[in-house]
Amino acid sequence: MSYVMNSDKAYLLGLVIGGGVFGNAEDTFVVKLPYKKWGSYIKNPGRAGEIAKNILKVVSPMFRTIYGLNISYQTYESGTWDVLCEGDLTALINDLNHYGISAAGEIKRNVSIEKVVAELVDDNLKRRFIAGLADTIGSLTPSHRRFTEDNQIISFEISGLCFNFVCQVCRLLHGIKCYPDQILWNHPNFHTGNNPYYKQWKKGFKVRVKLDQYARFGAYAFTTKAESSLENLQLQDGSVDSQTCEQHRINAVVSCVHPDENSPLLPPEIRGGHFIHNKHVCAVLGCEHTPYNEVKRLLAKSEKYINPFLIIVKDRATIIDDIINRTPLFKNRKYNTQNLKVKSLYKMYKDDAHALVFGNTNTTGYPLNEVMQGIAYLVSAQTGNLHGNRPKGKFSEIIETALSASSEMVFAFKVPDLLTPLIIFTKSHAVLIGARNPSVYKKLIHFDAKNPYKVTVRDITEADLK
Repeated sequence: MSYVMNSDKAYLLGLVIGGGVFGNAEDTFVVKLPYKKWGSYIKNPGRAGEIAKNILKVVSPMFRTIYGLNISYQTYESGTWDVLCEGDLTALINDLNHYGISAAGEIKRNVSIEKVVAELVDDNLKRRFIAGLADTIGSLTPSHRRFTEDNQIISFEISGLCFNFVCQVCRLLHGIKCYPDQILWNHPNFHTGNNPYYKQWKKGFKVRVKLDQYARFGAYAFTTKAESSLENLQLQDGSVDSQTCEQHRINAVVSCVHPDENSPLLPPEIRGGHFIHNKHVCAVLGCEHTPYNEVKRLLAKSEKYINPFLIIVKDRATIIDDIINRTPLFKNRKYNTQNLKVKSLYKMYKDDAHALVFGNTNTTGYPLNEVMQGIAYLVSAQTGNLHGNRPKGKFSEIIETALSASSEMVFAFKVPDLLTPLIIFTKSHAVLIGARNPSVYKKLIHFDAKNPYKVTVRDITEADLK
């Protein structure tokens, strides 16, 4: 049997790997196009018509010619499309097996494309394979931008916990000069960096590439994707410079240690590690495109970016009380309750947004930035302006509006005798704020003997804080 790669087969493999879902049926499988609102026939019936035309005029002839399959589709109000592939699946399954890919379940959740990539011997084949991925998992929603509309991106969205597949996609993009600007890893340090009690962190991966760069070097087979790409690029004012990953200058933000860092669902090389930047994950996985000197620079002062407790946790008072009562280190504290004026705290914040309060040195204490966010949450809870657990609007505007109505506004603070979390509370809601305490946190950090980039953080004890 011949397994010769050509441009149409490269595209179909990208499509099947990106969206293929196999069930128990021997003569049917589905390619899911999770387009959400972008593909909704209610929100944009014109685009939905073009998607249908692309399926029938682009995808269907290729599947029929190469694998002898018949194509139809089903669309849903949510914007998701199912491409139904029917017929004798033997040739396709044999191809997948040849590339070490099992035709079972949702392909991208547990796949390696190493053998496929080995046969993508020129840029055209690579672009065609990536086009298949882009037409399934490449999101072009205009809200996918880096900070502003002048930085539009295409986001390759991958479910599951297959870190290896994400790395392979990233390397393949490098191969056509599309340098990923950022990877959002499916890991608690990135999906819930502030709150160690939040368990619903398994939200998938996002490999983000600047859109103007992808438009120059990448490809789509669906005209709807290409047209949306052009529409989004019109939101930009000129082109955006792109750097290779090796050239990136990186900065970290503080994140908390999460118990699911030890989840058995994570691959062994990741499991148990704490990560302070998306490029830190790349370093642990040994990617050749990692800016290793930058990662080393951050790791040399990693105690500044790690909190063994939490950054900020906001919830109903009963939930916060439960957290305190089931954490001996919190429950056993002596708390000094103080009523503090919001006006005074906000002035301190405006004078120095990086200031710390209630600390015992210049480098310890509770960040005023998080304190003000906590106060904005409590104000929003009192005024009925919460969306779930999120205040509606910017925290500075919420506080300024509240102060204009009541300049003498105060909130109750419980300040612990050791630098465990600070508590700000009302009768109905409360906030926990974690302290910065780098000299103590440094004692908790361990570098793995087999992988010098892998960092683990042990549990903090009362003795550490004394």
